[in-house]
Order: sequence, then structure tokens, then C-alpha cells
Amino acid sequence: MKMKIKMKKNIIIAELLLAITLVFGSCTNLDEEIYGSLSPDNYYQTEEEALSSVVGVYQKLSDIVSIGAGWRPSVLGTDEFFVPARTNGGWYDGGIWIEYAQHNVSASNELNRRAWVSIFNTIGAANAVIESLEQSPNADDLSALIAETRALRAYAYFYAMDFWGNVPIFTAARVDALNLPSTDSRADVYNFIVDELNAAAADLPSVNNVTRKEYYPRFTKEAVYTALATVYLNAEVYTGTAHWGDVITMCDNVISTNAYSLEDRVGDCFLATNEENSTEIISSFSIDPNQKAGNNQFMLYTNHALDKKKYDLPFTPADGYSFNDEPVDRYEMGDERLDMIEYGPQYYLNGDPLLKDDNDPNSQLVITPVQDIFAAGNDEGYHLLKYSPIGVTWSAYNADNDFVLNRYSDILLMKAEAIFRTNGSTSEAVGLVNEVRERSNASDLSTLTLEDLENERACEFIWEGHRRRDMIRFGSYFSETWSFKTTTTPEWRGIYPIPEEQLNANPNLVQNPNY
Repeated sequence: MKMKIKMKKNIIIAELLLAITLVFGSCTNLDEEIYGSLSPDNYYQTEEEALSSVVGVYQKLSDIVSIGAGWRPSVLGTDEFFVPARTNGGWYDGGIWIEYAQHNVSASNELNRRAWVSIFNTIGAANAVIESLEQSPNADDLSALIAETRALRAYAYFYAMDFWGNVPIFTAARVDALNLPSTDSRADVYNFIVDELNAAAADLPSVNNVTRKEYYPRFTKEAVYTALATVYLNAEVYTGTAHWGDVITMCDNVISTNAYSLEDRVGDCFLATNEENSTEIISSFSIDPNQKAGNNQFMLYTNHALDKKKYDLPFTPADGYSFNDEPVDRYEMGDERLDMIEYGPQYYLNGDPLLKDDNDPNSQLVITPVQDIFAAGNDEGYHLLKYSPIGVTWSAYNADNDFVLNRYSDILLMKAEAIFRTNGSTSEAVGLVNEVRERSNASDLSTLTLEDLENERACEFIWEGHRRRDMIRFGSYFSETWSFKTTTTPEWRGIYPIPEEQLNANPNLVQNPNY
């Protein structure tokens, strides 16, 4: 635990250092504001000093899994996530959420704009830190930290490529107003990401060569191999050429370490008390709002207001992020993963009915599907208890659960899918899927179909940011309909529009087709 606290203290230091040393917002933010005079020559004298800035890049990247701007586009527009406007006036926000649900996101959509800024701010932070590390008089001793930061930048670029397809590849610490970044093709961005991740993996330590609990939650070789497997998994979407063999190779690189195994329960990966001890978590982001080192607000945004009573919370949840029957219907009865979903009659942890009026025994809270996305009642819309409040140390409405990026169960399911797509329903592929299913008390499969693989991933990784990529890869994003998405979707909507704000600021950017 001591090293984890040290990591979190480094995040606090990093906030200051990034403000001092970085001058890069998004790809078109040219306003410079200098806060101090720290430089590579007078600051990066030790590895610990350098690490404090690298940790700041981790903090920025955590937005892609932290219910923040970088995470939302990965789940919005899928059959597992929408945000209805409430009859009490909440959550409409000009319809920006509903555009995603109905697959008609516009270039002026505010959520799309925020996501771009969040992700390119992360890229800019990484660019500046890499430049500073490379210019340090101790650069020869900082090769692993440089590799670590390159991996973080590549991960941010992966999300930019996945969301917007054709984006600028920009690696300088500052933007030249006379030479603004230009759009690169999705295939070129893909190749850049793969090259950067492979280069980073060469210089990073294996999980078996560090003290795992002390090194947590930094990237290891295995974290980068997992990132590469994730990129290769959708290679055919990004480039037109499948890379199933590379998916298998990267997964085997992780499996062969014998360093990872499934937790007893999926929910154990998301407990505030278990992160650095988990055998399943491969990559995550350290959070501690009580030390001003990030915050976890899943409970605030996702849960029903009466969960304040159910879990004795120090705040009232905002009853926002929701879904209907589609995710629930994928689980078989007895699948323990279904226990994370709040739907139907609600109860306290001791089994007593959760009442809307404590003086009325007939007022049990019953959560039902949303009927009208423009006017949902407060008790409509199912909720997901992804990050458990059990064992949390709260700071107002901020929890200290660390954010999970990659888990070992994903390695097993990615390998299973890659084997299936190259050799069909082999015993090895079936066995890998059943290993994941058995952990949650789901019945074994005797054979596999593509539908089985897609459904298993949906059940295992609900709200972990995989669903949009998976639906696009399997084709269901375009061909199927579900709550509030009532027509098929043209394939050009598999990428989002470049935000209008960025196009106006940078004439070298090119809008994606049909927007």
C-alpha cells in the first residue's frame, strides 16, 4: 500500500509540473501560458522526479475509463448505455446524449467536442513529457520512462483513431501556428499506434521482473501486449486487413507469464479494497480523492437516488446513466454478473424491501425500462453497480475505487475470438470462453458461434468501454436495432464527426465523410 500512496502523491506533484511544463491543449489550442521556468535541465535529475510527470499523463488518460469525456463515446450509441432526459428536467442538455442513442451525432455535439479535447490533451501532455525526458541530461537512464509515456500516448491515439478515424499524428510538445497539424488516414494512425506500442514493450519491465504490488498501477510489458491485442482485434475495421494471428501472439505473451488469473468474482476487480492485490487486473489507474489524486464518480452519475439509503451514501445519486432490457436479456438466470444490474424490485443488502416512503410498506422501489427517452420517470432505466460502494473511503460524492482499464478475462476472450475466426469452433476456443463463464456460474458452452462470442463479451465487459468497438467489429452496431435506435445505421457512422470547433480553428483538418 505504501507504494500506491506514493504513486498518488506523485499525481498531486504532477498536476503542478504539467501546468508548468506543458503548452499543448488540443491540436488547435495555440494560446500559451507560462507558469514557471522548470526545464529538463534543471528538473529531471532523478527517476523519481521524472516519474512524477509521467504520472500526470496517467491521470489524464484515466478519463477514458473514468466516466469522463473520453469514456462516454465508447459506450454511448450502444445497446448497453443511454442517458434519457428526465421528467423533472434533468439530463436533457439540449439533446446531446440522445444524438448518440439515435446514431445521429453531429459535428456540433458538445460531448463529442469534450471527448476530442480530453484525448488530445492527453496526447499533448505525453508529447511534452516525452520531449522533456529525451532532453534531460539523464535521458540514458530514463529509457523505460520514455517507453512508458510513449505507450500512454499510443493508448490515447488508439481512442482517437477508434472514435474519429482520421486524425492528426502530432508528436511535438507545441503547435506551430504557421504549420498546424494535418489529418492523417486511419490506417496511418493505426500503424503509428502499433509501432509505438511495440517499441515501448521492448523497454518496459515484465510483471515478473518487478515487485508487482509496489509497481502497481504502472504499465508493464504485459499491459502493452494487452493494448496491442486490443488494437489488433479491430485491425480489419481500421485498415481492411485482419490480424488474428497477432491477437493470439499478444494474448499468449500475457498468458505465458503465469502472472494472471481470474478473480473469484467479476466484482472483486472493482472493489476499492482490492485493486493492487488483484490477480486479474492488468492495467488500471490509481484513484484517491482524499489525497487530491483523482476521483471515481460512477455511483454519483449512474445510480438511483434511493441508493443513498441502500448503501448509506454521503450523497444522493443523480439517476442518469441507464439502459433497458437488452443487456439483461443476454444473461442466463444464475449468472452472477447479473447481480451487478439494478432492475425490477429493489432491496436493502439484508433483503428488506427498499421503500420510497418508509411509512408505506407498499411503496417498494421498482425500476422499470425507460419508455420515452425524452421524458423518463425517475424510476425508469436500469442501473449498473460497476464500482462497488462497499469498502469505499468517500470524499463527498467521490469514491476511491481505482479505474480498471484491462483485465485478464479480456485476454482469454480475445484469444478465443481470434482462434474462432481463423479455425472455427475449436476445443481451445470453447475452453477459453467457458473459463470466463464458469467463474460467474454461467453454464458451459459445447460449441461457439460469432453471436456467442459477442454476447459473452457484452456480459463480461458491460460499461468497460468495449461494447462500441465490439458491435462495430461484429456488425451489430449497423444491422441491429434496440431501445431508441429504431433503424439500421449506415457504416459511415462507425466513426464520429471531427468536432466543428476543431475544424473552425484548424483549416488543415478534414471532416469525415458524410458529416
